[in-house]
Amino acid sequence: MKIGVDYYPEHWDENMWEQDALLMKKTGVKTVRLAEFAWCRIEPREGKFDFAWLDRAVDMFEKNGIDVILCTPTNCPPLWLYEKYPNAVRTSPDGGHIAIGIRGHRCYNDPDFVRLSHRVIDKMTKHYARRKSVAAWQIDNELESNICACEVCTKRYRKWLKAKYGTLDELNRRYGNIMWSGEFSDWEQIKPPTDKYNRAWLNPAYVLDHQRFASDDMIGYVKSQAEIIRRNCPNVPVTTNCWFCENMPDLHKTFKELDFTAYDNYPPLRIPQNDEAYYSHAFHLDFMRGVKQDNFVIMEQLSGAMGSWAPMSRTTQPGMIKGYSLQAFAHGANEVIHFRWRTAVKGAEMHWHGLIDHSNVPGRRFGEFEDLCKTAETLTEITDTKLKSDVAVIYSYDSDLALKIQPQTDGFYYYDQLKAWHDGFSHCGVNVDIISENADFSKYKVVCAPALYVCSEETAARLNDFEKNGGTLILTCRSAVKDKDNGCYMRQLPAMFNETAGCKVREYDPIGYDRIDICDDGGNKWQCTNWCDIIECTSAKPILTYDGNFYKGLPAGTVNDFGGGKCFYIGTVLFKNHYRELAKRILKACNIGIIENLPERVEVSVRENEKKSVYFIFNNSEEKCVFTFKEEVLSLAPFEMKIISRDKC
Repeated sequence: MKIGVDYYPEHWDENMWEQDALLMKKTGVKTVRLAEFAWCRIEPREGKFDFAWLDRAVDMFEKNGIDVILCTPTNCPPLWLYEKYPNAVRTSPDGGHIAIGIRGHRCYNDPDFVRLSHRVIDKMTKHYARRKSVAAWQIDNELESNICACEVCTKRYRKWLKAKYGTLDELNRRYGNIMWSGEFSDWEQIKPPTDKYNRAWLNPAYVLDHQRFASDDMIGYVKSQAEIIRRNCPNVPVTTNCWFCENMPDLHKTFKELDFTAYDNYPPLRIPQNDEAYYSHAFHLDFMRGVKQDNFVIMEQLSGAMGSWAPMSRTTQPGMIKGYSLQAFAHGANEVIHFRWRTAVKGAEMHWHGLIDHSNVPGRRFGEFEDLCKTAETLTEITDTKLKSDVAVIYSYDSDLALKIQPQTDGFYYYDQLKAWHDGFSHCGVNVDIISENADFSKYKVVCAPALYVCSEETAARLNDFEKNGGTLILTCRSAVKDKDNGCYMRQLPAMFNETAGCKVREYDPIGYDRIDICDDGGNKWQCTNWCDIIECTSAKPILTYDGNFYKGLPAGTVNDFGGGKCFYIGTVLFKNHYRELAKRILKACNIGIIENLPERVEVSVRENEKKSVYFIFNNSEEKCVFTFKEEVLSLAPFEMKIISRDKC
């Protein structure tokens, strides 16, 4: 397992570089990431390239046995480029160029930006093509879908629509543009959605399609850079770094073009007092592992208090730096790179803290980082291990977007529906994969599809086949509401799953933040919130019943035998402990081994190969925890990870 740091030699006096490299080597740093924001130093004037300073930095790390990840510097074009080629600046949805501030202002498609960015990438990759210490290339930085309304991007949008629909008549039909007399009569009438209207007032099909286009357009930008890198550095892996951003692209399609998934990981520094909060980044990490269904890399990892463009957060508590990095390893990371080596003393990010503070005196956090590096070097036995899961939770990119376009009710959030089930299964001590709706379901015993709001006929058929062939399928309220055009099905919900689930939704009640009493088939009392499907059973049996409102006594949740499998349909939103009880019930019914009585906020993951199972037991809380795990009494300090290796029989 490798630990690295993000380093910015251009930010520091060159006299500091050598002592930094020596301290990194002594500490156990294996990798540094360089140059993602350094275009103005690489090409200080148009066509005049200077790699000498970067060569000296790479030489220095190479001499000290430290690998480098080099980044294409295209996130931050130099100001001379914007000055000479003003159309390279992204156009906002209201039609004007955005103000040039610090980063990320480029239009991916502007011809001058494309030409100049491809040239700097070509020069850079050719220059470092023979460097054995270059372990990987990172494309740009934290890319978002291309929300640009310039004429070039608008023309590309129309071309994308023409390729998808062929004719305006077909587009008008699929969108239902007859509503509010919105039919297009000319392709030139189609423009990106404007910020002048609330998105909820616009045709949902049109808004969803533009988001899809924006994601695909960004993926084209990634592919164009990857092609240059691979042409010049054919044996070096290529990636980009992602995060959960406002305009998040389709990550499954993005990383399909790349060699491995890389994620920027910033777990919360203030542990919520609300027991219902789903704060663990175990969900994020399992999501990233599921993107390519393979191990991944953390390209930026929490190192201290976060701030800069917002008030500073609390600092990392003792154990967080080490514990959260080991949590990433536990969920499939093979390398964790910390942002950043030293806190910046200039610029907008000077309060986003690195491992070493402004004082340049290594302190408590750095000492913990040193300990992490030592621990990582001992984890040689897990380098060829992976996580294997019997349980999967489906993430649907289209459902995510569509539920943002048309929020359903107060308090109902798509990610919370996924996190609730992920937490329920995780609390039973089982690995959980978070997968695309296009993934292979057959490798799992349980597939959970929370709020699969946009569901194609093809996806429904595959899920029905999964259950028919012996799998256990979990569906919830707001499933199969919309078709792939973001229009509603004219069927009783859950539409294509009526036979599978053995039930129909007679009516629903979006109750928002209200709560309604329910009881389960064992006589236990619970509560639900946000949404209530009023269910009619056809072949299913009730397992939850409403105990209030005008639908008192009617089913809130069901189970149905179908083919060789089962379908659980939960027509409401539950609270944390109830999800955990349901998860336990489902896992036991599927003969999946669980860990009983796992303490609150203690997480267990298992990485394995043919010879070993390696258990990671993480106390993701501020309190010491003592409990028995597999007949061994464990005492875990706050944010402490225990790693236990067992030979397979």
